[in-house]
Amino acid sequence: MQHPKLQIIREDGTLAEAQAPVIVSASRSTDIPAFYADWFFHRLRVGYSAWTNPFNGKESFVSYQNTRFIVFWSKNPRPLLHKLEELKKRGIGCYIQFTLNDYEEEGFENGVPPLQERIDTFRALVDKQGLGAVVWRFDPLLLTEKVNPELLLAKIEKIGDQLKGYTEKLVFSFADILSYRKVKTNLEKNHIDYREWKEDEMIQFATELAKLNQKWNFQLATCAEKISLQQFGIAHNKCVDDDLIVRLAYQDKILMNYLKVTIEDGGLFGLPQNAIALPNGQMAVKHKGNKDSGQRQFCGCIASKDIGEYNTCPHLCEYCYANSSKEAAMKNQERHIARPMDEKIK
Repeated sequence: MQHPKLQIIREDGTLAEAQAPVIVSASRSTDIPAFYADWFFHRLRVGYSAWTNPFNGKESFVSYQNTRFIVFWSKNPRPLLHKLEELKKRGIGCYIQFTLNDYEEEGFENGVPPLQERIDTFRALVDKQGLGAVVWRFDPLLLTEKVNPELLLAKIEKIGDQLKGYTEKLVFSFADILSYRKVKTNLEKNHIDYREWKEDEMIQFATELAKLNQKWNFQLATCAEKISLQQFGIAHNKCVDDDLIVRLAYQDKILMNYLKVTIEDGGLFGLPQNAIALPNGQMAVKHKGNKDSGQRQFCGCIASKDIGEYNTCPHLCEYCYANSSKEAAMKNQERHIARPMDEKIK
């Protein structure tokens, strides 16, 4: 999607053209909340940041002048706890995609805090932002010679029992190694004996997960998966989700106008297909689709502008798709530490 553009004055006094997105993704490419929260909130105050296109290496600029909503992605969003109030003061809404996995014994995510600490962070964020504003992801579901579907279900159950009442949704994906060159390379470099999911394993996993969910009643959804699991009550997810954005920010008239949503009195005979029930008893009616045509084939996300940089995440997960190597990520973080408030992350 082409975002509106405007002229900005950079910190060195020069003029530049910048994209001015209404919805920002922060970020699929790196963990901004965990490692770059101070940078991001500084750039919000400055009004813009720089971004490098990962496909052609071209630098461009992103203005936050029109930003009304931010979707955060993180494995450790604890640094956001004391920064979210600033967003509210700026009239910017948000929710958090919190990837909360349990690969402690396997050592697949050695850079993240202990599991219980992350669960505590999840609950603290919900206490601050409200139910629905923090989405649980167990992503990816990675199989090895020692990690089988039954073990993954046990790990999910352990976390799910502690998040009951704190999340409305569980989003997951089956690790699709061969489709991601960086993932395959990193797993092999790190001597992880991975294997691909078979379709019958996915179906059996979905069957057992649906049984577990009888005690939680979460919405279950897959991220960018081809396989349909609707017979188990598992939907295809929209991780950048206009329905959730509307529920959380329906009072923002500018944002609703951008999404082509009108707020109307609730119908006497149930909700129309394109309507969303609101907490105030009204309904939000969507008048257009907002799907992002630039994402993967089975991705349901709506259009947003991602502001992250690849090769900058120091979590150093063994299966990472965003770092070409641990060495590159650490070198870029060192550059950032040397110039922490620069226009770019690295």
